[in-house]
Amino acid sequence: MTVQIRPVRDKRDLRAFIDLQYRLYDRKAQPHWVPPLRLMIRQQLDRRKNPWFQHSEAELLLAERDGRVVGRISAHVDRNLQEFQGNRWGLFGWFECEDDQEAATALLDAAGAWARERGCDRVVGPMSFTTNDECGLLVAGFERPPIVLTGWHHPYYRDLIENAGGFHRAMDVLMWDLHARDRERVHPMIWRIAERVESEHGIVTRHFRKKDLDAEVGRFLEVYNAAWEKNWGFVPLNETEVRHYAKELAPILDEHWAMVAENPETGEVVGAALSLPDLNQVLARLKDGRLLPFGWLTLLRHRHHTDRVRVFALGVKPEHQHTGVGAKLYEMHYQSAMRRPQGGGECGWILESNTNMNRAMTKMGGTVARRYRFYERLLEDDAEPSTPKDSKWTGDWVDEESVQAGGRV
Repeated sequence: MTVQIRPVRDKRDLRAFIDLQYRLYDRKAQPHWVPPLRLMIRQQLDRRKNPWFQHSEAELLLAERDGRVVGRISAHVDRNLQEFQGNRWGLFGWFECEDDQEAATALLDAAGAWARERGCDRVVGPMSFTTNDECGLLVAGFERPPIVLTGWHHPYYRDLIENAGGFHRAMDVLMWDLHARDRERVHPMIWRIAERVESEHGIVTRHFRKKDLDAEVGRFLEVYNAAWEKNWGFVPLNETEVRHYAKELAPILDEHWAMVAENPETGEVVGAALSLPDLNQVLARLKDGRLLPFGWLTLLRHRHHTDRVRVFALGVKPEHQHTGVGAKLYEMHYQSAMRRPQGGGECGWILESNTNMNRAMTKMGGTVARRYRFYERLLEDDAEPSTPKDSKWTGDWVDEESVQAGGRV
């Protein structure tokens, strides 16, 4: 039967949109797939609850064959992204599909047509909905389970997108595996630079004060928007959005894994880091992402039983990246690993073009665990690809400058 593409228009359609991924993955055949919480998915797609919709427009699309849903996708425009980056990008995300090239092509074509109608010169993705959310398509590292807020995808998804016509790699991002209790794997330069941060620059570091979470969130936002602004695909978070994220993450936030660097004389926050205990280790115990009838008991019982973290964000304001604050924040992670159940984990996303951070990961003794890819299809003949000319990371580095920089995870 011919594939039909139609928009999500009511609660029944939305339920079909959400349910599809739970049907497409067989936990026995794909044991590394972790079912996300349905409640969190609904909240993210809720136009009334997700503040992202205050500056964005989205269309959720279903692919049907003979009345049966076989695929889904979102097409969206983020006006804040376009204004900040000075581009006319349209985006796609939430892509899930049976191994059906006709359906996948129809979905991607529909997303592109929707973006073109809104003046976009290209469509980029997958982003669900931004690079601040779960994003990118897994293209390497299928043999290991995904860490919190990252995805595991069918290997055939890559072929579905690349065979749809017109799509090329726009950017890859890396997840690095780190064993934080193994200090011997770390280049000694890390510790030398970290030792000088306070004595030479007057900068002190500390952990988040969870009882003062609102103020800490504000400090983190200040660093986040300054340190990340030059990243490919980055869009700043406004205060409403960051507090929305903070509310969602508060149940798993561990102040031992949240850090701030500041100048006590001026009161300026110069750097911050946020690592999250791997909630996926708990979600993997739930059936199909449901909290009812007994899933919430499993979540409560095991939410502190994780042995790894994800370094979700580690950044230093550009004007302070020469001070070695990044190295000091790395050192604090190793100190926390000695006191907490989590002895390591993964660090990322890190853009493959982010030379400083990839150098730092090498010096920390890290290895690339997984690779995610963003694709791009140009919608206008005169549009220029966004892919950097030299964006691939290769080799090892041992230089002081990259360790001091800290940069952005």
